[in-house]
Amino acid sequence: MPLPEDIPSAELVTPKKEPFFYGGQAVIEGVMMRGKRYYAVAVRVTTTKEIVIDRGELKASIYTSPFWKLPFVRGIALIGEQMHLGMRSLMWSANMNAGSRDIQISKREITGSVAVALVFALALFIGLPLLLAGVAVHKSGGFFFVLVEGVIRVGLVLGYLSLIALLPDVRRVFQYHGAEHKTINAFEAGWPVEVSSVRRASLLHPRCGTGFLLVVMVVSIVVFSVVALAQPNWFWLIASRVLAIPVIAGLGFESIRYMARHRENPIVSVLLLPVLGTQKFTTREPSDDMLEVAIAAFNSAREGEEQEAAA
Repeated sequence: MPLPEDIPSAELVTPKKEPFFYGGQAVIEGVMMRGKRYYAVAVRVTTTKEIVIDRGELKASIYTSPFWKLPFVRGIALIGEQMHLGMRSLMWSANMNAGSRDIQISKREITGSVAVALVFALALFIGLPLLLAGVAVHKSGGFFFVLVEGVIRVGLVLGYLSLIALLPDVRRVFQYHGAEHKTINAFEAGWPVEVSSVRRASLLHPRCGTGFLLVVMVVSIVVFSVVALAQPNWFWLIASRVLAIPVIAGLGFESIRYMARHRENPIVSVLLLPVLGTQKFTTREPSDDMLEVAIAAFNSAREGEEQEAAA
């Protein structure tokens, strides 16, 4: 509604606040949605087919402190959030479905599995590209070495995602990933957040974690090229790949954030094409009952925000 002429618009006297963008993650038979102050995980129990929801408040300093919202620092916060909230949601969803089959999964078993997976990921996506690039390019301190290493890493990641997508359980996770994207896309487009309209939304989203992963790998080529100028030996070459993770995460997050906010720019829209394209490896068309789960998680997270605002 237009303002009367004798009352100044708030936008003329106060800076315009940036809108908050909801995020999410696919979990086992469900979806986690993350709001500004609340998150919610919705899971469909395989035995009863009912949707169960776990909602919680984001109280830790990584979610509330202004420091973790600073440019470049927020990229590091994103990694911390994935380790904390992402794993917590995944563990809850796993236990919900295991419990429905009278199977108990201890926290130690889950922690052990995550530790093994982390070591495997470091060996596969950091160690192996270095080893293969060393075989292909005998000089380890040049740009060509870094470029070959980066290309090998991208190939390994996309090949790995293609292979695991053949597994039925992983495919279902990718379908829930698609449901998460469709729900957020529908909301950001101003559509009703209900199955009929969410179904029409796109599977792809510019702020997706898979796209972020691609941006990170491209940024790493630039960062490691600078490291190569120092002609590091193999010890420092390997150490740099681990120590540079916060720097790469910060640069990568700011890059994808900028592209997501300026997606209408013709140049940015072209740069976004590979970012969106990589999401086809980790998203699949969801069924209507999967969309219902994603919508339930999204609505629950929003209800937490609305109840706090009302109070």
